[in-house]
Amino acid sequence: MTAERTDLGPLERLLAEQDEPQLDPQQFKRVFRRHPAGVAVVALRHAGRPVGFTATSVISVSAAPPLLAFSLASTSSSWPAVSAAPTLAVSFLADHQDDVSARFATSGLDRFAAGGWSSLPTGEPVIDGAVSWVRARVVQRTPVGDSYLVSLRALDAGGPDDAEPGDGASPLVYHDRTYHRIGAHTAL
Repeated sequence: MTAERTDLGPLERLLAEQDEPQLDPQQFKRVFRRHPAGVAVVALRHAGRPVGFTATSVISVSAAPPLLAFSLASTSSSWPAVSAAPTLAVSFLADHQDDVSARFATSGLDRFAAGGWSSLPTGEPVIDGAVSWVRARVVQRTPVGDSYLVSLRALDAGGPDDAEPGDGASPLVYHDRTYHRIGAHTAL
């Protein structure tokens, strides 16, 4: 968001009215490096080709109705596709898929060329071997700061043989710029 904007939304107006010190971007990033996050790949079809990116911002919003959300920078190369997508899939990566996460986080390459993914019957790509996936309809794209909060309604879900949570691989976690595995040995 630039200072020249005159079409400020309610959040931007509120922030502009509040004259108080705030964290600079580096301080803010330092705080969130200390907060572990699950790793997912968000994927969709746009103009006939698969588009996807790594996200550590996926959150559960509501169980009834089933809603989830993620944030995406407005400058992301994936934003044009997400801004037009009616549906997409979120694959929650397994602890052995750090290479998949790194590939989908890298700009300038065909993230799907190495394989390791399949299309759902409805067309959305999902990552093979993920702990689970959710197919969702985009219900809202809300500009927030220099990003968008994308809200989704969960339509379908699955995973390896539709195993129950706790069966099979554990989730991939990102903490302090490093991937981590969690499992029974880390339980308190």
